[in-house]
Amino acid sequence: MLKIDNTIVSFDLFDEYFVCNLQRCKGQCCVEGDAGAPLTAEEIEVLKTIVPEVLEYLPEKSRQIVETQGFSYIDSDGEAVTMLAEGEQCAFVYWDRDGCARCAIEKAYKEGKTDFYKPISCHLYPVRLQKYNDFIAVNYHSWHVCKCARTLGKEKQIAVYQFLKEPLIRCFGEKWFEELELAAREYKKSKIN
Repeated sequence: MLKIDNTIVSFDLFDEYFVCNLQRCKGQCCVEGDAGAPLTAEEIEVLKTIVPEVLEYLPEKSRQIVETQGFSYIDSDGEAVTMLAEGEQCAFVYWDRDGCARCAIEKAYKEGKTDFYKPISCHLYPVRLQKYNDFIAVNYHSWHVCKCARTLGKEKQIAVYQFLKEPLIRCFGEKWFEELELAAREYKKSKIN
């Protein structure tokens, strides 16, 4: 484990390889699971204002769920998460022409309708954050639906932290990421010696 500011980072971010392979997995991380995507209190406030901009991208069933039940709920762990549609998929999923699950929040952002990209928990995946009193644990999460991403990452030799540069900077800042990159180089040198 590595300490940077108020974070404790798992060395798995250096040791494991990952590159999303949407052609193969079809966005299953947005469909499978037992709860929606974790949301921060700040994200809930933002979503309250932008959901009307996002609704137009949703399938009819999902739109009805969000309009009648809301966009979030408290899961069995007591955390706020995105609402589910049809039992499993995130209520913000829409399907592209290739049958790939995509994020309606992200689509609204890319089309200039909002300035909110998507929940940080989604943007950071396969990294999961766990907040404690004195620090935030930054851990790699291995899930069977991402097997093709691990394979592609290994083929391309792209470590998890490299693949997640943009969301890690979004979450923790440029300086934090620079320290992470430096630590990764030193860690790899120590493994060679």
